[in-house]
Amino acid sequence: MDEDEQQQTTASKNIVTIEEVGPCKKKVIIEIPEEAIREATDEQYDNLGKEAIVPGFRKGRAPRRLLEKRFGKETLEQVKLKLLADASKAAIEEKELEVLGEYDIDFEKIELPAEGSLKFDFEVEVRPEFDLPLLEGIPVTKTKLEVTDEQIDREIEQLRRMAGVWTPREDGAVQVEDQIIADAVIKTEGQEEEEKLNNIEIYVRANGFVGEVPVEKLDELLIGAKAGDTKQTNIEAPKTYFREKYRGKKVDIEISVKDIKWLKPADIDDTFLKRLGVENESELREQLHDILHSRLENQARIDMAEQIYQYLLNNTDFDPPLDVVGAQATTVLKRQYVNLLSRGLSREQVDQQMEQLRASSEEQAKQQLKTFFIMDKVAEKLEIEVSEEEINGRIAELAIQQKQRPERMKEQMERDGSLDQFRLEVHDSKCIAKLLESAQVTEKEPDKKVKPTKKAKEKSPKKSDKQKI
Repeated sequence: MDEDEQQQTTASKNIVTIEEVGPCKKKVIIEIPEEAIREATDEQYDNLGKEAIVPGFRKGRAPRRLLEKRFGKETLEQVKLKLLADASKAAIEEKELEVLGEYDIDFEKIELPAEGSLKFDFEVEVRPEFDLPLLEGIPVTKTKLEVTDEQIDREIEQLRRMAGVWTPREDGAVQVEDQIIADAVIKTEGQEEEEKLNNIEIYVRANGFVGEVPVEKLDELLIGAKAGDTKQTNIEAPKTYFREKYRGKKVDIEISVKDIKWLKPADIDDTFLKRLGVENESELREQLHDILHSRLENQARIDMAEQIYQYLLNNTDFDPPLDVVGAQATTVLKRQYVNLLSRGLSREQVDQQMEQLRASSEEQAKQQLKTFFIMDKVAEKLEIEVSEEEINGRIAELAIQQKQRPERMKEQMERDGSLDQFRLEVHDSKCIAKLLESAQVTEKEPDKKVKPTKKAKEKSPKKSDKQKI
């Protein structure tokens, strides 16, 4: 390349400037020089001249001035669109920006100048930039495995509740963990029409739901209410709530109580034992002992993994892209759903915990998104990859737990969009397993709880940790 050509190339090169405008957000400012605009315009007219048919001229013989007069507006619009698209793509690649999602350029508001350079800008969400902490020798505590009679008692109580019957409450006043049948009126900010819900089931919990609306301290609102009472409250839905129509909105709620029920646990009788496939209570306790031991082993692995996650979060400093948090809420929920299923929980238990996740605060959503970016970088550093065979193997294991056919489960995951999240879950679990290989593990004794008296058990048979989901 001679000197004149070098100067021409330098003169026609776009000028790209990057500005920080927020956490994980950058403004891309591009200036396309006049020479580049002229070259693109000449090229467009050259191509047009070869194909355009103008009366009085053979194809490809029409002069430029006639082409400009006849096709000028359309041609310049095409030049502008091509310049903007090429320049923005080249700027992203040149500056090596890891853009999240699509970047938005308002093409209609940008005009091609009659002379001089073309300047425009747009904002993009980018992956956060941060340094990972030391990944070797992470301190981890592992709890020794011990199955106690109290744990087995709680499991039996949970089974009794699962086989229990919702029974009308004789004293007629709502208590915690009750179920009420009610009519509800929901008025959402920015929506003209009210939602009217009839004969819905509402569970009296600290974080409950009225229809699809999450309500904190729902138990405080309803405890003591009687059939015929009307209770009112207002909430502001989390900015990251997965239901877009409520997300970040103020919601007024009116609840008209119609019926009140409490869950009466099933008796330990022949019918109950037969349903569980055992001959007597002693055999049931033996089976539960084995199940609990396996569950404790799994829980120990989960606890150690959580410690790894927490270590990475505590020792990694960056702000997640806030605008992505809301958009990622549904994705995060799908991933959590897969995670809970993979832990061996039943569908009922998963659904109960999903209620808590749907009502999670903005801070929790930020933490989940931050974990996603950290684990992505950990996987890159450890060179962790997941093959299709591994994915199929994990799905087969999960299908056995859920008593489904593996191919049917995979098809279901593909349909509901959770397969990609499952891949991420497997990916992260491989990262955690690799980190645990070099972790500094210390064993500790399990927490010893005071054994409740017989009288206390009889007074509050429902208040076990397992039930406070």
